[in-house]
Amino acid sequence: MSDSTKQQDQPRDPRGGYYSGSFPEQVQEQPGLTAPMDPQPDHGEESYQGSGALEGKAALITGGDSGIGKAVAIAFAREGADVAISYLPEEEADAQDTAAWIRKTGRRALLIAGDGRREDFATRIVDDTLAEFGRLDVVVLNAAYQKNRDSFESLATEEFDRVFQTNLYSLIWTARAAVPHLKAGASIITTASIQAFNPSPQLIDYAMTKAAQVAFTKALAQELGPKGIRVNAVAPGPIWTPLIPATEWPEKLPSFGQDTPLQRAGQPAELAPAYVLLASDQGSYISGAVLPVTGGKGL
Repeated sequence: MSDSTKQQDQPRDPRGGYYSGSFPEQVQEQPGLTAPMDPQPDHGEESYQGSGALEGKAALITGGDSGIGKAVAIAFAREGADVAISYLPEEEADAQDTAAWIRKTGRRALLIAGDGRREDFATRIVDDTLAEFGRLDVVVLNAAYQKNRDSFESLATEEFDRVFQTNLYSLIWTARAAVPHLKAGASIITTASIQAFNPSPQLIDYAMTKAAQVAFTKALAQELGPKGIRVNAVAPGPIWTPLIPATEWPEKLPSFGQDTPLQRAGQPAELAPAYVLLASDQGSYISGAVLPVTGGKGL
């Protein structure tokens, strides 16, 4: 056996293989963009290899322009799916880059810019996806907003209202619009968070919405299971996305993710296989589940 073959047979040490250092202090305005991030996140652009798990399917990903949504969009396309992504107009540059990666696979990309806090937009993205692709098989409810809170008593109504509208209202509107069009074999996937189970006081309103998303996932799975539609959630731990420098806690970035058992933050690319599993027939008996991808931190 050659040395190169031996190296290929060696399992990857999960403490490495991706960026494992600390992050320099940096701040972005919401919603956060990829270009200013240091270091650049890995969305699997050069590494993810598909196997046809979603061949011929069509997916809608909210917040699919960057971070976890972008990694999932790239993975879904390489698995054979056409992909629609919704995003804020300020995120156009990220969305265009994601679309370019989708199209490189030979799959179709649909870009839908707007604010999910508007019910008409959160509903219309389903209609636009159906009009473009003629079908809808996978809905990934991924769009989210969070911000560092100095204290609970200083939490402004307009701020937690924005969190609730982005993380809950838009999710309900989009899912409600999508369900009548989903057929047996379809899948709904929510991006929850470790914060739903292990909340930080500085993210109290965000954590509340993530706990609600878990309840949403489990309840809807019970309703839609008899129709052959699966509903699951992924609960990420600390993942290096534009949402992190836009959360306004630069002093915490040097230690971001270092408290996990794997001693590093995760990259968006490391989330994508979980979504592929839940979206594909390989996850046919998984419903009502919350799949943790947390670097070993317990839920």
